[in-house]
Amino acid sequence: MFQRLLKAGSVVYSKARSSSRDTERDRARATSIFRSIEDALEGAMAEQAGLKSRTDEALARSAVTLGNDSDEYLTRDPEDNHYQNLLGNEIAEGQRRLNELEVTIKHIQFLKTALVTRFPDFGLGHNTPPAKDIG
Repeated sequence: MFQRLLKAGSVVYSKARSSSRDTERDRARATSIFRSIEDALEGAMAEQAGLKSRTDEALARSAVTLGNDSDEYLTRDPEDNHYQNLLGNEIAEGQRRLNELEVTIKHIQFLKTALVTRFPDFGLGHNTPPAKDIG
């Protein structure tokens, strides 16, 4: 069978890429994933910082409008009670989301660590994006 193919001249030899070219492609793929993880991490951390600032501001507003007398709630206007409830809900939602973001950031950091450990030479090349502090 092979003799017929050789006589016919229809044999096409395939060329394998060089190992350096394979390494380049693997590095490019890993770099793309690394950058995506970094973007996701930066986005989550930015959201966390902004939300923490807004939640802290709501806590401060709530503390100022709450008053400091032990019986303040007895003489408070209904409108003030309404705003206290709104601020309380805003604070609770902010803290809930902050907790979710903390978990999400840890998961993303795990993905980053997994990528770097699965590609041990990833941090050694000149095409590697600079490592960023993950907090």
